[in-house]
Parts: sequence; C-alpha cells; structure tokens
Amino acid sequence: MIVAEFSELDIEMNETDQKAERMNHSAAHIMAEAVLCLFPEAKFGIGPTIESGFYYDFELSRALTPDDLPLIEGKMREIIAKNEPFVAEELGKDEARRLFADQPYKLELIDEIPDASVTVYRQGSFTDLCRGPHLDRTGEVKEFKLTHVAGAYWRGDEKRPMLQRIYGVAFGSRDEIDEYLWRQAETARRDHRRLGRELDLFSTHEEIGPGLICWHPKGAVIRQIIEDFWKAEHIRRGYDVVYTPHIAKVDLWKTSGHWEFYREFLFSPMEIEGHQYMLRPMNCLGHIMIYKSELRSYRNLPLRYAELGTVYRYERTGVLYGLARVRGFTQDDAHIFCRPDQVEDELAGVLSFVQFMMSSLGFKEYDIFLSTRPDKYAGTIPMWEEATGRLRGALERLALAYEVDPGEGVFYGPKIDVKLKDALGHEWQGPTIQVDFNLPQRFGVCYIGEDGSEHAAVMIHRVVLGAMERLLACLTEHYGGAFPVWLSPVQAVIIPIADRHVGYAHEIESDLREEGIRAWVDDRPQRMNMKIREAQLEKAPYMLVVGDKEMASSSVSLRLRTGEDMGLESVAAVRSRIRSAIEAKS
Repeated sequence: MIVAEFSELDIEMNETDQKAERMNHSAAHIMAEAVLCLFPEAKFGIGPTIESGFYYDFELSRALTPDDLPLIEGKMREIIAKNEPFVAEELGKDEARRLFADQPYKLELIDEIPDASVTVYRQGSFTDLCRGPHLDRTGEVKEFKLTHVAGAYWRGDEKRPMLQRIYGVAFGSRDEIDEYLWRQAETARRDHRRLGRELDLFSTHEEIGPGLICWHPKGAVIRQIIEDFWKAEHIRRGYDVVYTPHIAKVDLWKTSGHWEFYREFLFSPMEIEGHQYMLRPMNCLGHIMIYKSELRSYRNLPLRYAELGTVYRYERTGVLYGLARVRGFTQDDAHIFCRPDQVEDELAGVLSFVQFMMSSLGFKEYDIFLSTRPDKYAGTIPMWEEATGRLRGALERLALAYEVDPGEGVFYGPKIDVKLKDALGHEWQGPTIQVDFNLPQRFGVCYIGEDGSEHAAVMIHRVVLGAMERLLACLTEHYGGAFPVWLSPVQAVIIPIADRHVGYAHEIESDLREEGIRAWVDDRPQRMNMKIREAQLEKAPYMLVVGDKEMASSSVSLRLRTGEDMGLESVAAVRSRIRSAIEAKS
C-alpha cells in the first residue's frame, strides 16, 4: 500500500528548526504506516508538520477513540525499532497514479501537481509521496506522543468529506518531550474557558447564540477596572470619549468599502422603515460622522476620539473559541484625525501608550509586526506606500524591533500589530495601529488649512488593548486565573472561625470596603480549612482568618493564595499591604 503527503519547507529555518521539522515529518510517515497496519482499509489525506508537531488525516471505517492512540503508538515503536532507512525516489505521474489507485484523495493531489514526475519516500514496505526531507532512518525518532484526534474537512471545505485527524509531536530526547507534556498540562490548567467557569467570569448560551458573551459579576468587575483605567489614561493624554450607534444604514458601509471588501464578516442587513440597516463591524464611521459634524480648522487638530465600542462580525461557528474568537466584542477603539505633518508624532505617542498599557497589565514580552498591503485593497499604491512609510518611521524613531508581515494589512491601510506573549509564550493579537488615507478621501474628511483652503485629514485607527473579551482570555491564561491584586474580583476573603467571630469579620469587611478594597465575609457554616481551600481555588489574593485571639488584638491571621501563612497582623497593616499592592498594580 502506498499513500501520499505534501509538505512545504521554509528554507530559511535554522539548523535546530530544520532538525525538528525532519523529526516531526518522519514521525508523521511512521504514524501513517502504523495506521495502515491497524486499518488496512484506510484512505489517506495529508500529513504535514505544524508549529506544534505534526498531524495526518485519515478516512477510516470507524471513529477513533482515545484508547486507539496507545495502540497506534505501540505499532509506531515497532516500526522505529526496525530502524529502516528513508529512501527518496522519483516516479512519473502515470506510475504514481497506478501506485495510488485505491487512494482517491491522493489521486486528487497528484492531478494538481504541475510537474511530469513526483518524489516518493520509502521506509521498509511503506511508500509515501513526499518532497522531504526526512531523517536518515526511522530509529532516529527517539521520543514521540500522539496527543489527540479531531475532525477535519478534506481541504478545509465543509462541503467535502470529514476525515479524522491524529495529532502528534516528536522529539530527540526524553527531556524535550517531558517539557512538552508539562507545557501541554500547564496550558490546559490555564485554559480561560475552564477557568472562566470555575471562577464564574463569563458564559455563553445556545439560547442567546454562539460567540455572544454574558459577563458574570466577577468578570464584569475585571472589565470595569480595566475600562476605568483605560478611560482615565485616555483623558490624561488628550482624548475625548464618545459614544456612537451600534447600527447604521448599509449605504454608509458601502461608501467606506466594508461592504465590498469585508462582506463575508458582515451580518445580514435588517429593514427599518424602508431602509437597510446593519450591525456595525467597526467604530470608525461613527467617529468620522462626529468629525464631519462641523467645519474643522488646522488649529483644531489633532482630534482624538476614544470609544469602548461594541462591534459585531460574523464568524463561522467552527472557528469560535471561548472569549478569544467571538461574534460580538468591545474594542478599546480610538481614531485620531490629524494633519500630515502630525502623523509621526501621533504614532510615536500611540506606541508609547501601548507600551505603558502592556506594562501596566503585566505583559513584558510582545512581538511587533508591520502588516503591509493585502491582495484586495482600496485606494492607490502611492497612498499605501506613504502610510506604510509613516508607520515604519514611527517604529524606527522609537528604536522598536519589528518584522514585516506581508499582505496582512486591512483593506483601507497598513498597520502595526502587537502580539502579546503570555506566561507560556503563547501569542495573542493585541494592540493595532493603522494609518489611513483612504477613508478620509471616501468621506471627504477635511480641515481648513492656514492658507484658507480645504486639505485632506489623515486618520489613525488604533486600539491599545484590543478586544475586551480577548484581553480577559489572555489575562486569565497569563496569570492562570490568579489575577494581580488590582484586577482580582475579590481581593480579600474574611473567614470567621466560629459564629461568635462573624460580627468582628463584618467590621473588618466594612473597614476594607471604605478603603476601596473588594472584601467579603465567608460566614457559611463550613469548616475553616474548607473555606481557606475554596478561597485558594477561587484565587483570592488574601485570606483573613479571625478568631478569639484576633478579636482580642484587633488583628487577623493573614494567609496568601500561594499557601503562605503570614501570621498575625493588625487590620491597619493588612489594609496598608493590600492598598500598596493595588496602587503598584502588583
């Protein structure tokens, strides 16, 4: 039996990456052979390497279960033990078609190859169509793990057959795979979807619809704290806070180009009194209308409008993911209207603002990308070149390291993307900054210059945090749910040992709340140790235990969520400790 698979290699990968690529690529072939041994009727899709390992797609006579993975792994170990060489061979396409005659998915791929010949790799009695490269022998795959099974449409087309995709990872040593398995376990422990339920932060409901978030009181507390901080910092930096409608006439979105370039992400229009209206996918057009509500002078600029604006974008159900990929979300949006000579100063100010906000939230690492003109774009190439040059100039002015991300700009302009790295090194899309000459031209966004004539304004679109939903997901996983004190929904839990201590506990609660500390008394009739344990599970930063001794000395026994017992402290000292942590955003 012969199967086919294709893999594109990045020739610029360093030696370590190339070795990992060959290791995972070879393991994918070994897994395919093992599946074929166990399921001779298998039809094979593709099996490339990916950033986190490899996968292979199969059409099988029955659904795989987690219990099948150890069986496949056992067969893979037998193949590895044989230490067969990987041998490359070139075949004509007609010969390849004969070899893959009972593999319909492979025949489809072969027909798409423009060359007259193809390359196959053999290991023992197994042959796979592949460009390579591979390890020299199967025995060089030292450690591997099959991680899970998922469904995958053939060629990613939901109208094509659903195949079963087996994921795995391969390494050259036991230490490497132990590290990988630890990281997988830690990723699962920090999963914001699980922690969101356990910490009572948010929920979704089929009755409402997928991708639409209900913020629970504790999640709403975190959001409110961030929004209040966001608003205060914007006002301090000369922004004006505005509010704009959630729907607008479709014609507005046709003028902007969203209807033409962004149609697949727009919700269907609704008819109101003979006019077509649409849920907004962006906040920018409302801000443009505010700007255009009166004549502007060059002396008025820059104008900076900021809005925590909720937008709605259609995402297919299959790509929705907790808080990270949703259909309705709130952006910390702002638009700066300025003169051409003000652009780089404004961009530098925004970049500094981004750095401040990221640092305040505890993100020390992030990557910056300059995203350039996509295939489908509005405006002229000179517009795009000038806008891209302005963004590049601001980055270089602040000596910020960045990479170019070709073709990833939005249809109306290039942008700077900031991708945050959480505690495990996972990347999250965060702040973005865009320079836009296109929308001002389409909507006639002008100002009266010093010469008395009209001049086109430049528009800067920017978010310094991103979507509030995605930000909460990122923060939850970054901190594993143990939010910094200033963001913790409950900052202190007061635990009375017996009923006679409840009154004293409520006195402390009132004292702390007067200082703006979010405290509550756990006066349930449970044992003290159980209450402490539950407070730790809920990630409360401080637990204040009170009994006879504490009442007599106007103190508390202080415990931290890390498990540390800090001993007896006065209420005043604890209050000062918590206030200091809040003010330091620690």
